[in-house]
Amino acid sequence: MTDTVIVFARVPRLGTVKRRLARDIGDRAALRFHVATLTALLRGLLAARRFNVVLAMTPDGARFRLPPGVRRISQGRGDLGARMARALRRYRRAVLIGCDIPEAGAADIRAAFQALGAADAVFGPAEDGGYWLIGLGPRRPGDLFGASRWSTEHALADTLRQFAHHRVAFIRRLADVDTAAAYARFSRSRTSRAADRGGAR
Repeated sequence: MTDTVIVFARVPRLGTVKRRLARDIGDRAALRFHVATLTALLRGLLAARRFNVVLAMTPDGARFRLPPGVRRISQGRGDLGARMARALRRYRRAVLIGCDIPEAGAADIRAAFQALGAADAVFGPAEDGGYWLIGLGPRRPGDLFGASRWSTEHALADTLRQFAHHRVAFIRRLADVDTAAAYARFSRSRTSRAADRGGAR
């Protein structure tokens, strides 16, 4: 059975994506970052040819051209926890990942599913106290997220309280790009990698 990865994303629209980052670098630059990161993640997942790739988008009904091989579902209403729970309930075993962690890719998804072989849940911690990935097997709490304080340094700790009686695993810690400083570090890293690839030829 093919494992399912759910990519959570906003439909790319000027002024509606990466709003915290946009305050520092402008709406257009934030939109370009969002589109580039989402596109790279989807391409990497499709290239791996190991996953059923589902894109859960908000707002519902907004048009967005999907790459071949990607199925779209709606996030629906509610806060982030309600929307993630709704998407995860569709599948007995699935990994859900955000689209704004540029370092995340197919290798992380493989690691998450591997961890689910021995655990009930797996998390990808973020450096700001949240998490960029959650994966679930069939044994899970009835209330997945409780009163998690989203977009705060408490988000992961709050969610983990719901999993106190479950086996939990973690994959690598990664950084979100939500500030001008983080964006500058990401841009320097991307330039350095491109230069290394050019020098290797």
